[in-house]
Amino acid sequence: MIRTRIAPSPTGEDLHIGNLYTAYINFIFAKKNTGKFIVRIEDTDRTRLVEGSEERILSTLESYEIRPDESIKIGGDFGPYRQSERLDIYKKYAQELISAKKAYYCTCSKERLAEIREQMQAQKIVPKYDKHCLINQEKIAEKIKDGESYVIRLNVPENQDVAFTDLIRGEVKINTSNLDDQILIKADGFPTYHMAVVVDDHLMKISHVIRAEEWISSTPKHILLYRAFGWELPIFAHLPILRNPDKSKLSKRKNPALPDGRQVWASWYLSEGFLPEAVLNYLSLMGWSHPDEMEIFDREEFIREFTLERVQAVGPVFDIKKLEWMNGQYLMKVQSSKFKVQILDYYKEKNLDEGIVEKSIPLVRERIKTLKEYWNIAGFLFEAPKSYDKDLTDQKELLQKIAEKLETLDHWQADKIGKSMQELATTLGIGNSKFFMTLRIAITGHKVTPPLNESMEILGQEECIKRIKNIL
Repeated sequence: MIRTRIAPSPTGEDLHIGNLYTAYINFIFAKKNTGKFIVRIEDTDRTRLVEGSEERILSTLESYEIRPDESIKIGGDFGPYRQSERLDIYKKYAQELISAKKAYYCTCSKERLAEIREQMQAQKIVPKYDKHCLINQEKIAEKIKDGESYVIRLNVPENQDVAFTDLIRGEVKINTSNLDDQILIKADGFPTYHMAVVVDDHLMKISHVIRAEEWISSTPKHILLYRAFGWELPIFAHLPILRNPDKSKLSKRKNPALPDGRQVWASWYLSEGFLPEAVLNYLSLMGWSHPDEMEIFDREEFIREFTLERVQAVGPVFDIKKLEWMNGQYLMKVQSSKFKVQILDYYKEKNLDEGIVEKSIPLVRERIKTLKEYWNIAGFLFEAPKSYDKDLTDQKELLQKIAEKLETLDHWQADKIGKSMQELATTLGIGNSKFFMTLRIAITGHKVTPPLNESMEILGQEECIKRIKNIL
């Protein structure tokens, strides 16, 4: 069975948009192959844990409807799915490696390790551990018995080529001369990423390890562990890293276009009024293209057409402006009933009038690119303006005549309102541009709004006259 996974670490505010991309590809690949998608929490880096991060990560995945078949919430046959609850498992397998002389204890101090690194850097060779403790295991064992702190390291063989075939990048080869004797179990008893990911992926029967390209350099280390245990390798595929328009990595620290850094979190896009399906559609085009060159397609279409072999290795550009355009396309095509629900849900704290929202949809559908823009353009339908784009104090005489004319209307309909106002403008000898701009600002507070006559029909006769008289 095809089994894929993501293993987010709860060390950030939420799920990174790049991790959402990886999660979506893993999810799609599993569904395409009638497989299982697993979410595992990698919480072994105890010094960087962020309170509430785990819950936010799982909530964000749910908001994007990327639902796992197995997780800490759902359970499954291969749990626990939280690494901090699997410590005895890692220790057991670490001991197996020590017994087979594939790993060893190390008690070197931070000071000694720093000294070794400096010496190697001075000699212009790859800095790595010098296996000092490997040849002194009996003495090390005595130190450990006396209570000295220790770690467990992998015994990396010298000068061996480690090669693997990546479904996206082809053959990748790295010589072990460039690899350190990586730590498997830290001094606090927790496993490192390298130890835990291999043990977990094997025990959870992960068939395809689909992750970001930044883990390519770690893959030979993982392969050495698979070999040390005598386990079958999974299939590897390393996805391209999302990049900014200037080609820099999409990260919180290196994103001048996104100064507050929050745009790296997947939940930010939902808070800004992007539709989950539009965000995922856009992410699906990161390094992959539809065989028919389509840009807008749903999840089912993506499942039908997706293959890992079609993913390009070059880092794709994540452009928010392009995402805004795509989100606008979704808003233009979404059914009015669903659009109404989306607006009501997004603005649930404002408790908007459902009837007004429904009537406003035809007026705003093609004018907004995100749900957040709805209030900017249609907020006047729910609240009278508190400020105005232009001072109307010199237009009071005109506004008085407009109010009197509107009071005479028997049928409050957009076409009747428009005809009546045009007649008044003609009678007063005022150009339509000036006349309707004054009326528009008086009713909405803004120079640019949805169609004025239709907006006034939604507001109602009494409210429109009241707004004009408030200025008077």
